[in-house]
Amino acid sequence: MYYRQLADITLTYPAIDNHAHPILTEKNRNAFPLEGIISEATDDALTLDAPYTLASYRATAQLSKLFGLKDGEPGWEALKNKRDNTVYLDLCELCFKPTGIQCILLDDGLGNVAELAESINWHNQFTTSPCKRIVRIEHEAEVRYSIPFRTPIFDHPRPKNILRNMLERDPTQISTSVVSVVDVFETLSDRFRAIIVDCARDDNVAGFKSVVCYRTGLDIAPPATFEEMEGAIRALLLQYKTTESVRLQHKVLNDFLVRTVLEIAGQYRKPGRFQQPPFPGHLGLGDNDIRLVKTSPAHMQPIIEAYPETPIILLHSSYPFTRDAGYLTAVYKNVYLDFGEIFPFLSGEGQREVIRQMLDLAPTNKILWSSMIMSSRACSETSAHVTQQLTDTGGQNLIIWPVYKRARRSTREELTEHQAIEIVKNALFHNANRIYNLGLEPNTRLV
Repeated sequence: MYYRQLADITLTYPAIDNHAHPILTEKNRNAFPLEGIISEATDDALTLDAPYTLASYRATAQLSKLFGLKDGEPGWEALKNKRDNTVYLDLCELCFKPTGIQCILLDDGLGNVAELAESINWHNQFTTSPCKRIVRIEHEAEVRYSIPFRTPIFDHPRPKNILRNMLERDPTQISTSVVSVVDVFETLSDRFRAIIVDCARDDNVAGFKSVVCYRTGLDIAPPATFEEMEGAIRALLLQYKTTESVRLQHKVLNDFLVRTVLEIAGQYRKPGRFQQPPFPGHLGLGDNDIRLVKTSPAHMQPIIEAYPETPIILLHSSYPFTRDAGYLTAVYKNVYLDFGEIFPFLSGEGQREVIRQMLDLAPTNKILWSSMIMSSRACSETSAHVTQQLTDTGGQNLIIWPVYKRARRSTREELTEHQAIEIVKNALFHNANRIYNLGLEPNTRLV
């Protein structure tokens, strides 16, 4: 049995991309290796080894077809040559046009690349609904922009470092006395809270995101004692004194930032995401600075329970802890699950298995798709590549294949075609529209 309507809906229904990063500017189009679209590896592990993964072979075939390369042409190198010789805006148009993405939610706080990327408004030329911003909270604590985010142009101003401005110009003169430590913490706390409240009130901001998973782990602790906070601030001051740089990677401080934002996000009903989760957080599928032992979303149960009014989105399918994430999504009303970045980093079978695990337990009104377009991953090719993998894997529609397999088992009465269609519509568009309070209507003429 073949469900034609189900297949058509999956191929043509518009999508809200709930987690991406701004595209590189034309000037910086080659600032990062193209191999970054198929691997989180770095250095030689990326450029020498990643091209030999199943994900790379698949990407080569799919993007070669998109770029109109003839059969038999050398794969990866021919692909890169074609890309380099294509007018940049034409390249972006070629990659975005077939995706059917109606709106993109963009985290513009990715370290070391923000000034290399386009503004959020720039992306509106490829969508029919205005793109919105996701605020990366660690970046906000480290870098404060010099103009409000509510400005109509919504372009990148020059950054100013909050912590650096708080510290003395001569690092050798920084005091680590108790008085100095208390003053720094109170100033950081007041300024950070003011910035987050300002962002929460901004209609252009859809939610907040934390990468605490990378920095100190998902085992977010309750409020610290004065002695613990004093020690963390003292370590931060010494870090700046010796290196003249600021990176918030002190557990007491990072956990404090997360708790502050979860509180404010709950008040304003802005989701939070952890990368992995609006509060989205980054979970899983990180690069080599992540420590797997502290990246299971199971560590987050206490913090999920402590902020029941804050929507928490677990990013990247929480891979390789997808079942843990599905469980949390099922038993907590404020937890949701994103299934991005498995496209295109996993093999086709690996992607299908993640979706199967997600559907085993997670309510289908709480799952969201994202492309995880990365400004450090070679620009718009990512959008075309991941949406193609989402909707076509050798004739097996990826997002719906596990759903289809259930629906066709009529003797088991697991799923009707109508139910399967609703799952697809919700996962691609309606769930994100509701959770982020976007107020959009699906533009069914996009594809």
